[in-house]
Amino acid sequence: MTSKHVDIDTMSRAPLGGESRRSFAALERVAATARWLSISTVAASQAGHVGGPLSAMDLITALYFDQMRIDPAEPDRIERDRFVLSKGHSSIALYSVMALRGYFDVLELATFDKIDSRLQGHPDRTRLPGLDASSGSLGQGLSFGMGLALGARMAGRDSHTWVMLGDGEIQEGMVWEAVHVAARYRLANLTAIVDHNGLQQYGWEPDGNDRGDRGDPWRGIDLGAVFRSFGWRVIEIDGHDFPQILAAYELARGANQTRPTVILASTIKGKGISYAEHQHAWHNGIASQEQLDRARVDLGLDDIGEM
Repeated sequence: MTSKHVDIDTMSRAPLGGESRRSFAALERVAATARWLSISTVAASQAGHVGGPLSAMDLITALYFDQMRIDPAEPDRIERDRFVLSKGHSSIALYSVMALRGYFDVLELATFDKIDSRLQGHPDRTRLPGLDASSGSLGQGLSFGMGLALGARMAGRDSHTWVMLGDGEIQEGMVWEAVHVAARYRLANLTAIVDHNGLQQYGWEPDGNDRGDRGDPWRGIDLGAVFRSFGWRVIEIDGHDFPQILAAYELARGANQTRPTVILASTIKGKGISYAEHQHAWHNGIASQEQLDRARVDLGLDDIGEM
């Protein structure tokens, strides 16, 4: 990987939050760059996931570059917000954004999923400063995040916990135990973000292939109504529209809240790369050189360096 990438140094933000906000165009540029880093890193390592990271990228970018109270220079500061990537197989999206945000050098992405790398295929908080949770066993992240939020409230800290879940992942029963308990504890400092891209690796009903129907795991179910019935506040948005994303984040952590919030973000698996969008095969696809060249064009990043 070359060190040539988007210049974000001019888009400074005060540590642990401040009045400065980036423009929507700047956020879109960062997200496009992170998408490129993700697909090219996975191609170089010949391992990893692509579709889910691409669908989640705008949501993660908005957290790290606009909303979360964090300081990459002091990743363990107690006052910081916390982020839990429950869908841990999408780790390359988180690593790409963290690298651009300044947690580590972008060049380290070349070690992704290698033996002894800090950037494992699933996040390992014992290896990489700035990670708040190890994840990868699907369904566990919301319970962990609930504990972080409850601990912060008990300690009197004004920090917010954000948990990203996959729409296939929330078929796990443990998720709904956490949904029930978080509402009972009235954890207003907890926000769940559901990356609702409508495609999963394994499906339910046979459709002529060995993995069943990979389509929307919540087809025919009003997911917002389900969360509301548990006592959560529900915000439904386009997960690729930065004005909607940022407005939802501000609402989620707004003052005088008494309930946990879930943001149901409608997204596109493989977003931003033409041949990957809406394609279940790109859940964990490996791009060829020709496809990488096409990805740079699709993302409007012809100036981005090669892996």
